[in-house]
Amino acid sequence: MRDYKIVVCLNIVSERTEISIVIPVYRAERIIDELCKRLKQHVSQISEHYEIILIDDCSPDNSWNKISENAIKDKRIKGYQLSRNFGQHHAITAGLDQCNGKWIVVMDCDLQDRPEEIIKLYKKSQEGFDIVLAARKRRKDGFLKKITSKLFYLILSSMSGLKFNGEIGNFGIYSNQVIKEAKLIREPFRFFVSTIKWLGFNTTSVEVEHDIRFEGKSSYNYKKLFSLAANIIISYSNKPLKILIYIGFTFSIGAIFFIAYNIYLKLTGEITELGYTSLISSIWLLSGIIIASMGVLGIYIGKIYDGIKSRPLYVISNKTNN
Repeated sequence: MRDYKIVVCLNIVSERTEISIVIPVYRAERIIDELCKRLKQHVSQISEHYEIILIDDCSPDNSWNKISENAIKDKRIKGYQLSRNFGQHHAITAGLDQCNGKWIVVMDCDLQDRPEEIIKLYKKSQEGFDIVLAARKRRKDGFLKKITSKLFYLILSSMSGLKFNGEIGNFGIYSNQVIKEAKLIREPFRFFVSTIKWLGFNTTSVEVEHDIRFEGKSSYNYKKLFSLAANIIISYSNKPLKILIYIGFTFSIGAIFFIAYNIYLKLTGEITELGYTSLISSIWLLSGIIIASMGVLGIYIGKIYDGIKSRPLYVISNKTNN
């Protein structure tokens, strides 16, 4: 008598995560508890199926221990620690690679991006938008920071070929499809805002309240902002090279007229020999332009070199046990 084996397939269907909140963390040991508390309080009004992903960018303070403590209390809080300080936007990339929500919120950890506003962003996304950005109409920053920020985005827009708005930062909600496409971009230089702009998709913005920083001060100084702007311009535009071409043509045309004028003076007998001052001035001016041009070309070549090395964008050294 033949024995028959009956194989029963059990499909275990788990409810999909509705919202993932991705937050890069740096010098925030006194903020983490309040951040997690307010996030749980307000995101749970949308859905109980959410996850909070905190990426510790090798913060020199006690941030990682605080993340671990909160992860033990609530399994929906997931922490990842990078092996060294890779930078805010690399940390965001690390968080996006770990999330699996239907909607993804990206925000800063300093509580200037208010967790309460996530509800507003989510409601707007349900109207058919892939991207809903938070517009900070009344920023709670100092006067000098507001002015430098406007100048920063003005120069950035004119040089990079992308239109940036100083009212809009990383804070926003993005569909899973948008983040899926964003994760395919593995360029070594990372700037989340410009990546989202480049992708396109159906985008809108809503006005949100902006708070003062809960604790400490921003890690971005003027030197870092200048470096960030330069990297964005080089990574997303060839306009600096075009400007150098225009400068080169302008000085070449000027040099032709200058030579013709000096020939005319020579033929009319008004000068017997070319002046030392004009000669030295021309040498110094053109040498400076040539060296500057080589410097810009060197930066572009350096970016190509960084890209072909294909190093990982970040390295995770630790993660919470959930």
